[in-house]
Amino acid sequence: MTPDEQQAVASALADAYETRSPIDPPSATAAMTVEDAYAIQTLQLARWIAQGASVRGHKVGLTARAMQRMLGVDQPDYGRLLDTMLFASGERIAADRFLQPRVEPEIAFVLGRDLEGPGVTTVDVVRSTEFVVASLEVIDSRIRDWKITLEDTVADNASSAAVVLASRPILPSAVDLRLAGCNLYRNGALVATGAGGAVLGDPVRAVAWLANVLATTGGGLHAGDVVLPGSCTMAAPLGSGDSIHAEFAGIGPVHVSFAK
Repeated sequence: MTPDEQQAVASALADAYETRSPIDPPSATAAMTVEDAYAIQTLQLARWIAQGASVRGHKVGLTARAMQRMLGVDQPDYGRLLDTMLFASGERIAADRFLQPRVEPEIAFVLGRDLEGPGVTTVDVVRSTEFVVASLEVIDSRIRDWKITLEDTVADNASSAAVVLASRPILPSAVDLRLAGCNLYRNGALVATGAGGAVLGDPVRAVAWLANVLATTGGGLHAGDVVLPGSCTMAAPLGSGDSIHAEFAGIGPVHVSFAK
């Protein structure tokens, strides 16, 4: 894609954020590579920063093997988390800020020191993590009906929308994150179960992968960053008026509701 074509897609996606009106898949009308998609993601990021937002971390997506097979890939993707996306457990979020949202329970990492590749190992991740907390990620697509390819979701900031963080910090060495079970409830009914091991076998591996991938473009993770490694369960649809609760064994609960 030419720079002008990348900018056109970035503008269309950014407008979809602001108008809450989904668009057709950009990959259907443009010869877009994954490299193009990350360039488009970065163009949107620059727009948000110019509007006053700040980057507070990253999310890793496509960590489930089933999702990788569906999109024909063999590794995850990533997006950026902005300060405007972060919420505390127990908050009530206006449902109309989203288009077609879904929710995923994740074990969020909060870094205590910088983590830069190449060569980052899982041991490095544990040493650099100040604590982990229970979290809920709201994913959303600006692409109509979630008809996405890998390139579409990468360009769309890895389908990021919001992050709800619990306030109970847990040392990463205090619990086996691979075995930490999770139950996800919507309006009091159990809708999904899983465990930390659903994330590449160990969510720590997802954080190490991210640090090493960012290093290939001169980037890295920094002290204070929030990193979402991927979902412990399938994504559940949510709507106006829904109440979402997740409980992680050894880590604790996190809760959010969506105002009508």
